[in-house]
Amino acid sequence: MVDKSAHYLMCKGGVFYFTRHVPNDLQRHYETPRIVICLKTRNRESAIKASRSMAAKLDDFWLQMRVATMDVPASDKLTMQQPIEAFMSSAQKLSDALTKYCALKGADKGKLFFTVAERNVGYVIECLSDRPIDTYASSDAAKFRDWLIGRDLSTSSIKRIFSTIRAVFNLTIQEKGVGCSNAFANTYLPSDERPKRAVISPEDIKRIQKVCPEIADERRLLIALISDTGMRLSEALGLVWDDVKLKHECPHISLKPHPWRRLKTAGSKRLIPLVGASLEAIKVMHRQSTTQFLFPSYANEHECKGNSSSAALNKWLKQYAPDAVIHSFRHSFRDRLRNAGVQSEVIDQLGGWSNQSVGEGYGDGFNLLLLTQQMRSIDASN
Repeated sequence: MVDKSAHYLMCKGGVFYFTRHVPNDLQRHYETPRIVICLKTRNRESAIKASRSMAAKLDDFWLQMRVATMDVPASDKLTMQQPIEAFMSSAQKLSDALTKYCALKGADKGKLFFTVAERNVGYVIECLSDRPIDTYASSDAAKFRDWLIGRDLSTSSIKRIFSTIRAVFNLTIQEKGVGCSNAFANTYLPSDERPKRAVISPEDIKRIQKVCPEIADERRLLIALISDTGMRLSEALGLVWDDVKLKHECPHISLKPHPWRRLKTAGSKRLIPLVGASLEAIKVMHRQSTTQFLFPSYANEHECKGNSSSAALNKWLKQYAPDAVIHSFRHSFRDRLRNAGVQSEVIDQLGGWSNQSVGEGYGDGFNLLLLTQQMRSIDASN
């Protein structure tokens, strides 16, 4: 029998139970129309205290359920740009997600990693505002894509920006257990129809290699070094003299990561024979050097300034190869090795390109003497 005067109590077999009817407007959320819970006590006073507590908690919970299903009062009068959900969400804001991303992923990264992450996330905040990550929708991602296109960014740049944004969202969703999908995960990005980057002809390379030692300043010697090694610009700029093995029977560069300059991939760590114009440039620099860095204007113990050097180098190159940029030497390097009959596995090792098969990753690779012989074959065929 239910004793309503005793706060929803029922006594059965001497044991007290809490029992309460579920309100009609909330019954769709419950399996049964009545709640019955054993209080596990035969003491009436203890049962009354327990039942009061349960009744109060249920009243609060049912009130929250009712409020949650209500429309926000006067929402049609709001002028704010953020959706109402942004004020009701308990998920991290995008700016906080960026801070967490940098803290976890940036432990061994250089300054550029943080600059790129902050810039790319900043684009989203500028376009869509800083909101909890579970309030961004796929339509927001599409709007952001169109906003980037409207700023005349290339498709490749937009893809890099989206890659950063997706990584920030994925990490936060996983780390914080946010119950949402990544709104930026499947955004359609148009294909990049830009022309393929130009290579530099062997004839133009020889002309450039002839001029560089005549000027013999830091920039021209940098170009000469890159021209016969196929190194990326940042790889060359971050070199120190401990990386250069001039007195070895096969002069070479032992390319490895440094705190001021990381390498693009694990395969980028490699031995690069010094031959032709690159060897001559290194010898000139060695005679002129007064610091541990080969290119002290662009690298120090704290950073490697690849972006600031590329514009100046590209401008100078235009007079010898109008359509080329400094990275074109790397493309030409592969072509020159191909034309010299060097097998692709050797080319991949010399340039630090990814292996084409699992088997290529086995063993230590080709020895330095063979690599040097293959590098010298370039001049013989061009």
